[in-house]
Amino acid sequence: MKSEVKPLVNLNINPCKMCMPMGSATAFYGLKNCMTILHGSQGCATYIRRHMATHYNEPVDIASSSLTEQGTVYGGSENLKKGLKNLIELYHPEIIGVMTTCLAETIGEDVPGILQSFLEENPGYEDITLIPCHSPGYSGSQYEGYFAALSAIVSSIKMETEKNHLVNVITAPISPADTRYLKRMFSLFGIDAVLLPDLSDNLDGAHDPSYNRLPHEGTDLAQLKQMGGARFTLELTAFHHKNSVGEYLSETYGVPYERLPLPVGLRDTDAFLNTLSHISGKEIPDELKKERGRYLDAMIDSHKYHSSGRAAVFGEPDLVYSTVRMMCECGVMPVVCAAGSASPELDGLIRPEISDLAGLYLVDEYKIADKADFKDIEEMIVTYKANILAGSSDGRRIAEDLHLPLVRRGFPIHDHVGGQRLKMLGYEGSVEYMDEIANQLIDTVETTFRETLYDTYYKGTAIDQKKEPESAEEIMKRKTKEHPCYNCQAHQFARIHLPVAPACNVQCGYCVRKFDCPNESRPGVTSSILTPEEALNRYLSVKEKMPNLTVVGIAGPGEALENWENVRNVFELIRKQDPNVTFCLSTNGLKLPQYALELKELGVSHVTVTMNAVDPHISGQMYQYIRYMGREYTGDAAGALMVANQIAGIRQLIANGILVKVNIVTVKGINDSHVPEVVKTVKSLGCFITNIMQMIPVKGSALEHVEPVSNKQLNEIRKQCEEIMPQMYHCQHCRADAVGTLTDDKSIQLKGFVAEERPVLVPVSKSLRFAVASKSGVVVDTHFGHAKEFYLYDYRNGEVRFAGKRSVEQYCQGEEECGEKEDKIERIIAALNGCSGVIAMRIGMEPAKKLTKLGIKPVNTYDMIEDAVKKAAEAM
Repeated sequence: MKSEVKPLVNLNINPCKMCMPMGSATAFYGLKNCMTILHGSQGCATYIRRHMATHYNEPVDIASSSLTEQGTVYGGSENLKKGLKNLIELYHPEIIGVMTTCLAETIGEDVPGILQSFLEENPGYEDITLIPCHSPGYSGSQYEGYFAALSAIVSSIKMETEKNHLVNVITAPISPADTRYLKRMFSLFGIDAVLLPDLSDNLDGAHDPSYNRLPHEGTDLAQLKQMGGARFTLELTAFHHKNSVGEYLSETYGVPYERLPLPVGLRDTDAFLNTLSHISGKEIPDELKKERGRYLDAMIDSHKYHSSGRAAVFGEPDLVYSTVRMMCECGVMPVVCAAGSASPELDGLIRPEISDLAGLYLVDEYKIADKADFKDIEEMIVTYKANILAGSSDGRRIAEDLHLPLVRRGFPIHDHVGGQRLKMLGYEGSVEYMDEIANQLIDTVETTFRETLYDTYYKGTAIDQKKEPESAEEIMKRKTKEHPCYNCQAHQFARIHLPVAPACNVQCGYCVRKFDCPNESRPGVTSSILTPEEALNRYLSVKEKMPNLTVVGIAGPGEALENWENVRNVFELIRKQDPNVTFCLSTNGLKLPQYALELKELGVSHVTVTMNAVDPHISGQMYQYIRYMGREYTGDAAGALMVANQIAGIRQLIANGILVKVNIVTVKGINDSHVPEVVKTVKSLGCFITNIMQMIPVKGSALEHVEPVSNKQLNEIRKQCEEIMPQMYHCQHCRADAVGTLTDDKSIQLKGFVAEERPVLVPVSKSLRFAVASKSGVVVDTHFGHAKEFYLYDYRNGEVRFAGKRSVEQYCQGEEECGEKEDKIERIIAALNGCSGVIAMRIGMEPAKKLTKLGIKPVNTYDMIEDAVKKAAEAM
C-alpha cells in the first residue's frame, strides 16, 4: 500500500488576505484630488478595482502602466511615463500615487528614478506631487500595503516645519463609517485633526448626479504638508509597524506621538477618549458618558447569550485584536483567532485575554495563528468547535459548509450591501457589533434547538420516528449525484460493468468484439462472459472490497437488450441483495420500445443510448447491417429503422422517469458535421446529457482505415454543442468488464472471480526490450499520448526483468494540443531508441505508423505488465 505523499511546499491554499497594492490603493483613496497608477499589468489594476467597487459600492478608478512582455524584458519606464502623461491629461490630479506590483519589483524597476526623470522631461507637471510606493504582492498582504502607502505619503511630501495646532491621526484600516466616528470625536473635543487617510466621503459618498473622476473629499495636500509641524500624532493601531508614520514624524520633525489600539469595546474606547481629553484639556462630554452607559447596559442585556458563543475571528491583525478584546469583555469565548497577514505580535497581545476567559469557562483548547489561510481556519474551526464566525465575507463558504453564522466585518464584503457602513469603533459601534453577535447566537439556538433535543434524547431510541421515505425525485437526484458517468464531480464513486450480454443485433462499422480479449480497453471488449449467477458473485465480491461501489452497469460486450433474459436475471438477483444500488444500462436503442417499460419495473434509473445520427441516410452508413424481427437490413432502410426505434424508445424512457445519456460516435466524413443536429434532437426529447466520442479505429472493422477526428476537432464540436445542452468531457471509453472509478480502473487487478484458461506462452529465445506506459507500475493503464515516462522491461527466455525508466515530454496535453505537435512525437520516439516494442493501453494511428516504420512494434493492451510483456514477446 502506498503511503500518502503530501507536497512539501509553503503556500496558501485559500488565502485569508489580498495583495499589497490593494491596501495601498485604499490608503491613497483617502487623499483629496489623488489618482493612483499601478506599475504592472492591467489585470492587477482590474483585480483591485473589482474588489474595492463591490465592497464600497462606489466607482473606483485606478490607472495602469500596462506592462507587457516587452516592457518586462526591456524595462517599463516608457510605459509608466506614458501612463502618467495620459492620466494627468485626463484626470488633472493634484497628487498621484504610483504603486508597484510583483512584476515591476521583480524586474527591479527604479520607480523613484523614473518619476524624477518624468518631471525633468515634463517641467509643466512640477506642481503635481508624485508619490512612489513599493507594494510588491509577494512582500505582504493588503495590510502591509496600506501602511506602506501611508509611510510613502508622509516621506514623499515636503513638509512645512513651522509649528501648528494640528493633531495627526493615523488609523489602521477601518470603514468609512468608522472614519466619520473619529472625525465626530475630534470635533466634540475641539481638536483640529489631520486624518491619514480619510475615507469617510470618497468611498461612502453622498449621491451626486454628476460623476467626479477624482476623489473630491479626503485629506488635502495642504493638510498633509502641515503634518511635520503638528503638535501631536496619534497612531490608532495595536501593532508596531516598520512603516510607522508616528515614528517617522517623531524622528524627522520632532512631533511627539502615542500609539493606541482602535477604540473598540469598553477599555479601548475609554483609553481613546481619555487621550483626547488629555490632548484637548477638556472633559469628556456628557453625551459620550451616556453612550458608555448604554454600552454597559447592552453588555448586561446580552451576556446570557454571549456566554454560549465560541467564536472564530479572522482577518487583518487590528480587526482580530480589537474583536477579541471586545469579545472577552462581553463574555464571548474566542477559540480561533487567525490573522491572514504575518503578525508575530498577535499571540502575545491577546493570549492573556483569552486565557483568563478560558479559565472561567473551563475551556482547555483554543488557537491563535498568523499567516493563516482559509483551509487552516476551517480545520481550526472544526477542531476547536467554534459556533460563530467574525470576519470578512471571504469566510462565507466555510460558514455555509459548516452551517455557522458569520458576522461580517473588515474587507472585503462582496455578498452583502453596506460593507462601507459597518461600524465597530466607539461605544455605539461596539454595541452594534456586539448586538449582531448576540442575535446570530440567538438565531442559531432558535433554529437548531429542536434538532439538538431530538439528537440528544430521541434519536436511536424506541420512540424514534423513521424519516419520511425519499421521493422519486430525491432518489433520482441522489443516484445521479453518485453516478460517475452522469456527474463529472462523482469521481470518488466506483462502478462495475458486468459482461453478460455477448450477442448483438447490429454490426457497427467501427466495432469488433473480442469477448475473450483482455488486451484492449475500449467499449465492446471483455476478458470473459459471465452467467447471471457469476455476475452476482462478482458484484458481491467487489462490493466487499470496494465500499464506494454505487453503480451496476451492463454495457455489453454485445447489445444488452438482445440478451434480455440474462440482463433481467442479473438485475433481479442483485436487487434482492442490494436494494439501494443504482442500475445502469447501455444500448444501441433498436429494441428500446420493446423493453423500456420493463427497464423501469426492474429499477433501472439511467440508460445510455448510442445514437449516431437522426438522418436515416447518415445512420445507415454507420452500420454494416442490423437484424430486427428476424430480418436483416442495410443502408437507408437500416438507418430509418434504427432512428425511429431510438427516438421512440428514448421518449418512453423519459416518460417513465429514466435519465437518458446519449453517446455519439463521431466518424470523419460520415456524421462529424451532423452531430449538432443529433444533439438538438435529443435535447428536444428531454435527454440529460450527450457524450460526443471519438471513433477508435479497430483492426478488422469496416472503418479501420478511416482517420479519426482530432482531439481539437472533437473539442470544437463539443463546444458548439455545449450551447445546446450539457456535454460529457470525462468519458474513459470503458470496457464491458470495467471495475472501479473512472480514473482508477481495477478490472485487471480484480480478475479471478471466474475460472479462466490462461494461454500457454512459449518462451522466446532472443532478448527483447519493451517500453511500457503505466501510471501504477503494475498495470498497462496509460495511453501512449498521456505518458510522461515509460517503464523499461527486458524479456529473455521467458523471464521479464525491470530495466529502468525513461522520462518523455507528454505527447497529448489537452484538447487543443493532442496530436498537433509533430516535434513532440519525434522526441518521444527518439527517447525509445533501442526498444523492440512499445506497450500502451492505446496507441493512436499516427504514432503507431511512425513506431512501426522505425521497427518498434506498437502493442495496445490492458493487462498486468509482466503478462503484457510476455504476450508481446510471443507475438514477435
